[in-house]
Amino acid sequence: MKISLFGGSFDPIHNEHIAYVRAALKELCDLVVVMPSRLAPHKRLGAQAGGEDRLEMCRLAFEDEPRVKVSDYEIAKSGVSYSYLTCRAFQKRFPDAERYFLVGADMLEDFFTWKNPQDILENVTLVACGRGDERTESLHERFRETFQKDFLALDFAGKEVSSTDIRVSIAFGKSPEELDEKVLGYIREKGLYTHPAIAPALALEKPERREHSFRVAEMACARARSLGIREDKALLAAALHDCAKYVPLSSPLLEGFACPDNVPPPVLHQYTGAYLAEKRFGIRDAEVLDAIRYHTSGRAGMRELEKLIYLSDLLEAGRDFPGVEELRSLFWEDLDGCLFESLRHEVEYLDGTRKEVYPLTQEAYDWVKSEVENVK
Repeated sequence: MKISLFGGSFDPIHNEHIAYVRAALKELCDLVVVMPSRLAPHKRLGAQAGGEDRLEMCRLAFEDEPRVKVSDYEIAKSGVSYSYLTCRAFQKRFPDAERYFLVGADMLEDFFTWKNPQDILENVTLVACGRGDERTESLHERFRETFQKDFLALDFAGKEVSSTDIRVSIAFGKSPEELDEKVLGYIREKGLYTHPAIAPALALEKPERREHSFRVAEMACARARSLGIREDKALLAAALHDCAKYVPLSSPLLEGFACPDNVPPPVLHQYTGAYLAEKRFGIRDAEVLDAIRYHTSGRAGMRELEKLIYLSDLLEAGRDFPGVEELRSLFWEDLDGCLFESLRHEVEYLDGTRKEVYPLTQEAYDWVKSEVENVK
């Protein structure tokens, strides 16, 4: 009997996961064991949905596939889910089977950095999505040199799907086409991947502004993990950052709001937005509130989440101004360097047009300039 193990966060499980399993059943094996991880080593901030919810989504996705078994082995164990330990258990459970371990092409390239990779290969044969390019051939050579064992590649190439983008889409009330209908229905029923403040906050925005907020959230959440920022915090700050854009000071929603002195109109909504987030939508997280409060002006001593929202708001895919592509590239490589260049661009532009620079923006620029120079 030929059995494949397929592990991952499955947060949520999507159609490419399902297609990969079906390809393995068609080309390679008799049974696939789908096993959501409790806490993957490379995802130290953890999954966005709980283990039981991810298990149930996997069960729904494969309930019509008799040759797929969804296992709670890793979810039921405490601590980090290390693949070498799971593969050992897999070997003990199916000692007489031909055992395979399905991984995505991106994970294959990282396999050399996994904990005890040789131990994994003693218990299973690694199987990846096929690509047929030069990079795959070089990986075959590297595998043979490093482990004296090769991996297999399925004909199934698969499409690139971002689970982060799926989660952001769900939070904004969209229906990602990458999800099985039963899985999406479960997510909606359980209220996964969103926050109760997001829908009412977005209801205050015009449709085009909601799409802007969506793009800001996509950019912020895609970068958050690499900065050690929790995705749910980045999502909430991005989704609510412009919630007061169209709310006048005379609105009952802003009753009790005290406006700071000498705030120019383009900056005002960052303060009213933070007020609404706290007083009307019940947000108590100081980092999220500050990210909203300073997303237009910036300030000296910005925390990582503030930098992330400021830059995502400035550089989201719908923005178009001279130099934006260079700044976007820098955003993914060096957040502080990107913040410095963005604030420099802003201050120089305002100076050149003889417009007044808002004091907090000038202070932010002076601060980040000194920070960048000190690093050099």
